[in-house]
Amino acid sequence: MPARPRTEKIQFVGGSRASLTGVLHRPEQRARGSVLMAHCFTCDKDIHTMTRLAKGLSDAGYAAYRFDFTGRGESGGDFATKTLSANVSDVVRAATTLIEFGFGPCGLIGHSLGGAAVLLAAERLKTVRSLVTIGAPSDAGHVRHLFAGDEDRLLSEGRAEVTIGGRTFELEAGFVHDLASHDVVRAVGRLGRPYLTVHSEDDNVVPVSEGERLHAAAAEPKRFLRYETGGHLFSDRTMAAVLAADIIDWFDDTLD
Repeated sequence: MPARPRTEKIQFVGGSRASLTGVLHRPEQRARGSVLMAHCFTCDKDIHTMTRLAKGLSDAGYAAYRFDFTGRGESGGDFATKTLSANVSDVVRAATTLIEFGFGPCGLIGHSLGGAAVLLAAERLKTVRSLVTIGAPSDAGHVRHLFAGDEDRLLSEGRAEVTIGGRTFELEAGFVHDLASHDVVRAVGRLGRPYLTVHSEDDNVVPVSEGERLHAAAAEPKRFLRYETGGHLFSDRTMAAVLAADIIDWFDDTLD
């Protein structure tokens, strides 16, 4: 019998009823646990931050599932209509998909705004035993600085193109309004599960002070990994390998 492929695409229905796509990385042996991975605001599941972590986790014996939020990458839906609330729903649906495939116990990794999404989703996911955020904001509204020059026009027109990191995206005003309805710090304080905060001192998108605030709000057991370098995306391969090793150590200690 041929060996099962170590990666496979798995689709599921997201919170807005669009068809979402993810890639499941299987370990060679029986999985010791599973990890769901949520990418940053304008990224997708194939960004190196996600792919390198997923490979490292599967090599270490975990099933790792990275997926595209609604309107990103290979997933359906309209990015312009996205909200953080919708991202939270997508995380919940993705976690349910992992459970349906028989993987557990489950850990969560969220990068940047994806980190805020997993922290907010955790209250609805009782099977999640451990969480990690990378470069996540403590205030969901922090993301507004990325398109500050276009926000007034977005709010007045209801839907407009905004420039983020040199790229153009279409958003609706509902995205901005929805941000105010979420209290990420309160969600962290209510986790009741092991939480690892990862942040780089040279992150010029989400400052390290945001990570400090998240860590301070969390109850034990918790840990704060503060790197001198790494930036927001941990693009350097050496730092990406260090990041993966540290996260694997965390899950080895907390995901059983």
